[in-house]
Amino acid sequence: MGERKGVNKYYPPDWRPEMGSINKYHGTHALRERANKLHLGILIIRFEMPYNIWCDGCKNHIGMGVRYNAEKTKVGMYYSTPVYQFRFKCVYCPTYIVMKTDPGNLDYVIVSGAKRQERRWDPLENEQVVPEEKSTTQKLATDAMFKLEHGEKDAMKSKNAAPVIDRLQDQRERWRDDYASNRLLRDQFRAAKNDLKEKAAIDAALLSKSSLEIKLLPQSDDDAKVASLLRLNPTQSRTYLFYL
Repeated sequence: MGERKGVNKYYPPDWRPEMGSINKYHGTHALRERANKLHLGILIIRFEMPYNIWCDGCKNHIGMGVRYNAEKTKVGMYYSTPVYQFRFKCVYCPTYIVMKTDPGNLDYVIVSGAKRQERRWDPLENEQVVPEEKSTTQKLATDAMFKLEHGEKDAMKSKNAAPVIDRLQDQRERWRDDYASNRLLRDQFRAAKNDLKEKAAIDAALLSKSSLEIKLLPQSDDDAKVASLLRLNPTQSRTYLFYL
């Protein structure tokens, strides 16, 4: 690919410095075929899909990260930031998809040829802290009454969330020492393991004594209670006669 990127350092014998660059000498552009429409303000770039979309032509799904050779064009300005538009062909059908940048919302907007697959994360549904919108921030700076009402709501939220925050801080302090927490868990696991070994040895001795090959279930309190109520009595009684 080196010869396609204008890095060839060979200069013909008839070239002179006053002739300009080697690209000018050959009548080509440094970007080669990517600059074929540069006189129209179009540059061919490698465009990567910013999110999942559905093609309007073939209705196929195009995943985020798929790359295309797209025509990049400047279509406007957002204050001092240029707005670029990208036009590329769907990989499954002849439909052309047009997207452009949205600097105001730090996003991309579909102009035509596709629709966005809506899988956006809503932090409000997961009780996360959401930053204020620009309109709310501006209103807080200009409207004193709105700022007072907003402050009262924030104070009420803080009061309601205080018990949860205290509980989380207590749990964090409890698990702050990683070594002590790990040692405590290992001690608990070791004690449980030794207990299981002792029970397994008792069960093995009982099975060996009884010449049984069955699986013994763990003993429960109800089993011990029922066993204490049982009495072993002979099925037949013997009658002894005493003669004088």
